[in-house]
Amino acid sequence: MKVLHIGEKGNIEKYAAGNPYLSRLEIIEMPRGLTDIEYLSRAKDADYIVADAISRVSGDLIAGMPNLRMIHSEGVAYDQIDTEAAADRGIYVCSSQGMNASAVAEQTVLLMVGMLRDVVNGDQAVRDGRQIQVKGGYIRSGSLRELSDCTVGLVGFGNIARRTAHLLKAYGTRDIFYYKRHPLPAEREKEYGVQYLPLDRLLEQSDIVSLHLPVTPETEYMADFDFFHKMKEGSYFVNTSRGELVEDDALIHALASGKLAMAGLDTLDCEPVQKDHVLLEQPREISRRIIFSPHIGGITGASFARSMAMVLEDIKTVEEGGRPARAV
Repeated sequence: MKVLHIGEKGNIEKYAAGNPYLSRLEIIEMPRGLTDIEYLSRAKDADYIVADAISRVSGDLIAGMPNLRMIHSEGVAYDQIDTEAAADRGIYVCSSQGMNASAVAEQTVLLMVGMLRDVVNGDQAVRDGRQIQVKGGYIRSGSLRELSDCTVGLVGFGNIARRTAHLLKAYGTRDIFYYKRHPLPAEREKEYGVQYLPLDRLLEQSDIVSLHLPVTPETEYMADFDFFHKMKEGSYFVNTSRGELVEDDALIHALASGKLAMAGLDTLDCEPVQKDHVLLEQPREISRRIIFSPHIGGITGASFARSMAMVLEDIKTVEEGGRPARAV
């Protein structure tokens, strides 16, 4: 079986090491960003494409590979794959759905706790020799908080949000609300320790609001001026999903007005982020109330290992004449 791997060289061998099925694959390594002609020059006869989540797999590339049977994203996203062209030829498109749920959930809780304990500014205070002064300020203001004193609202309730709810329960979070298009049955809500609320009520009642949604025409820039206006005064905002869910000007206004105490962002609109990004050009009174991380929530070694196990399992299923479990 011949596999065209588009992405970081060696990822399949590294993260699938020890999987006995790996030895059956002939892997052609090629970096992202090449032309379709370049890919076809070396891998025209490949049976499978495994591509990282930001690599484009075009209709022309699909059309030029007569033996192609399946295209598998290394990540959860598959929006860079021409699914219509694949469907026209009966080629499976698969996503590694769930591979990073634990990792992103941990990043979500890290940002929540980081905001509640003001870790970035505390770190800087120690480096500046102001440890005792800043500690005294926290004591006098009583501004540092615990998750057990908070109500958290999860907007979207897929794999990542469910894992986040599990972690929040371990922290003794006071209440965990969720919003999705179709509420869960009561027994599932009890299992996850969550309560359904319509979006407007969730925003009004939550001390921390966390986004867990894909980008669609309905969700793009949903965190707009109206969204933040409905949140509690002095609340906290987390985004570990996609930057395109958030309207940057609305977020800046919410921070400047005091509607938001802080924001924790693992992802921004317009990635790769450059130094002139609007959120990086804010005055100190706003910038000190944002925690950034470089979109690393889902890229742990364990999540990559889970992804490659999924990829090889789906290849094996197709080879045996079945439908891959992760076909989208």
